[in-house]
Amino acid sequence: MRRRTFLAGTAAATMLPQVLSARTAAFDPTPQEVRIKSRYQPGELLILPRSHYLYYVITPGRAMRYGVGVGKAGLEFTGTATISVKKEWPTWRPTDEMIEREPQTYERFIGNTEAQPGGPDNPLGARALYLFQGGKDTYFRIHGTTQPNSIGRSVSNGCIRMMNEHVIDLYQRVPIGTKVTVL
Repeated sequence: MRRRTFLAGTAAATMLPQVLSARTAAFDPTPQEVRIKSRYQPGELLILPRSHYLYYVITPGRAMRYGVGVGKAGLEFTGTATISVKKEWPTWRPTDEMIEREPQTYERFIGNTEAQPGGPDNPLGARALYLFQGGKDTYFRIHGTTQPNSIGRSVSNGCIRMMNEHVIDLYQRVPIGTKVTVL
């Protein structure tokens, strides 16, 4: 082995931990202000399901970033929508598709129109932002959750889940008519 090869190999090996740590930054659901591409307009929401983050653009190039839980493979929402309804402590009922997929989980909702009242045990949590396309409800929501361990994971029936305290903060920031893009 020549000295040049040995030195180059040693230098590369010492850099490897730095390269790996840059690629595997730990998921942090804590809301924080971050940089974002300036093509997104202030007031827009951008959701990146693969990284489990939602961005609320506050100024050109700056956004508040929140950790989120997203839909399981095949159930995720993608595209552009508008927040057309906002509710505090919303009621909840599983969709017909959810009941069909998991009848044992949603057995109490079969054959009736019952809805679970809003409150701390409601799966939609403290707040819900309802996503519409072309004036029609998509049945996808950005909402709180009773399962904070689901944040940072792809486990929902398609909705975007947030920690209750985080969705309360976002709810206060975004008005009806806010554009939402899910990539």
